[in-house]
Amino acid sequence: MLDGGPPAFKRQIAALRGRPVVVNKWASWCGPCRFEFPFFQKQVTKRGKEIAFLGVDGEDSRDGAHRFLAKFPVPYPSFYDPHSDIAKVFHGDRAFPTTVFYDRTGGVEYVKQGGYSSETALATDIARYAR
Repeated sequence: MLDGGPPAFKRQIAALRGRPVVVNKWASWCGPCRFEFPFFQKQVTKRGKEIAFLGVDGEDSRDGAHRFLAKFPVPYPSFYDPHSDIAKVFHGDRAFPTTVFYDRTGGVEYVKQGGYSSETALATDIARYAR
């Protein structure tokens, strides 16, 4: 779990310029987050070489987050965001889960509030917005 708040998150996005980035805001207590997390696990395996993935754990306890990630491991880091300060950076502080697509220049391409119903729906949005 990464700390540092919005400044660290912005530095990470800047460091990834040149690659599209998919950011998933989640929480261990969020049912739709639990439902869609396997879709992210599969998509990062398929697309992780050309697209960067990041997580933002919002309004959660560290213990809950660590248990969640032990159950649903992903190879990308998550930022700890207990007060949704990072989520405000990408206007994703209203809904759980939220997925944000950054283009290669580091600009926000699309913000999807709410969960994905299938891996196919996530893959379609990745193909459309992570460019």
